[in-house]
This record gives sequence, structure tokens and C-alpha cells, in this order.
Amino acid sequence: MLVVAVYGTLADLLSVASNKLGIKACNLYNGKGGLIDDIALIRDDDVLYVSEGDPFFDPQNDVRATDDRPGAHTDWLTLNIGGRLFTTTRSTLVSKEPESMLAHMFREKDVWGNKQDECGAYLIDRSPEYFEPILNYLRHGQLIINEGINLLGVLEEARFFGIELLAEQLEVAIKNNQPPEDHSLHLSQGVCSVSAGYTHQIRAPLSGT
Repeated sequence: MLVVAVYGTLADLLSVASNKLGIKACNLYNGKGGLIDDIALIRDDDVLYVSEGDPFFDPQNDVRATDDRPGAHTDWLTLNIGGRLFTTTRSTLVSKEPESMLAHMFREKDVWGNKQDECGAYLIDRSPEYFEPILNYLRHGQLIINEGINLLGVLEEARFFGIELLAEQLEVAIKNNQPPEDHSLHLSQGVCSVSAGYTHQIRAPLSGT
């Protein structure tokens, strides 16, 4: 096991790992096989795995050659989401949310008859802008939205793909981002109403004398 201090960028960390291990480190995974694409996601005492581009496997339980169970595929695949390509692993799509549409689509190879483009990427006609936060959530389990991305759009995609836990997080985030209701106009109208009633009550007796 190699123990290193985490600092700088993800590229810096991969460079350190390459020098220390004598390999060309390309990918970094957490203990659950989630692809680390942002150094900010790394926590103290995390156990990380480095690869030269190969899919993740647990070195303590290497069953890559013999594990033929349904859903055990960890091979890489490419998604064509609205014309934009996303490369990920089958395990990323099926492990985090096993009851989601994506999990059902890719748990078994070609069970759904998924359409592919001329390069072999699986075609899904959805918004790539809103899909990216969903894929990152499936990779590392955290909701990270870049500035300028509409939360409602991401929520709609999460619902479409049946990712219920993420949809709940987005609903809370949207609610927390709403500005507080402005009651100033209602209070002003209330004062005017009381004032007008009060004036009428004063004048009524005077007109009868």
C-alpha cells in the first residue's frame, strides 16, 4: 500500500502515483469502484485504487476472469447523450441505483436492444447538460452541479431515469434555493384597508347629525 498526501490537482496526484508505483496512472477509483474525477471528492483516510486505464476491480477479491453472474460486468462503454459522448463503466450505471432505468438498460448486455451509433456508442435522446451531473452522482454518490445548470432540468432527468434518491436531493436543493416570499405588498394593502375602514366609521356619525 502506498500512502501519499493529497494536494494540487487530480493530474498532480496521478503523476505522483505514476512515479511512486512505476506505472502510467490514468484513472483513480474509490473503494467502491467509483471513478474519481475531482480531487475535492477525496476524504481523509480514503483507500484509493489506481489503474493504467483498465476497469476497476477489487484486488482483494479479483474475480474478473471467472465471475459470470448477471450484473457483474465492469467493461467500459460509451453513451451518446444528445450528441455528446460519455465514457463510463457498466458497473457505474448499475451499482448505485440498481432499480433505475439505466441499471435495467445496461445490467445485461444488449437485453434492451439498445441502439448504437456508427462508433458503437449507445444512443439516448436526452440532454447532455443535465445528464452529466447524474452520471457523476452514479460515479461517486455526491450531487455536484456546475454554475449555470438549471436544477429543474437535472431533476427532470433524474425522474426520467428513475434515480429516486437523487431526485429527492434535487427537490430539497431547489426548495432551499427559492427566495423567501415577499410579504411587504400584502402588509401595505392591509394597512390601507384598515385605514379606509377607520375613516368611514368616523364620518358616519357626523353625517347623521
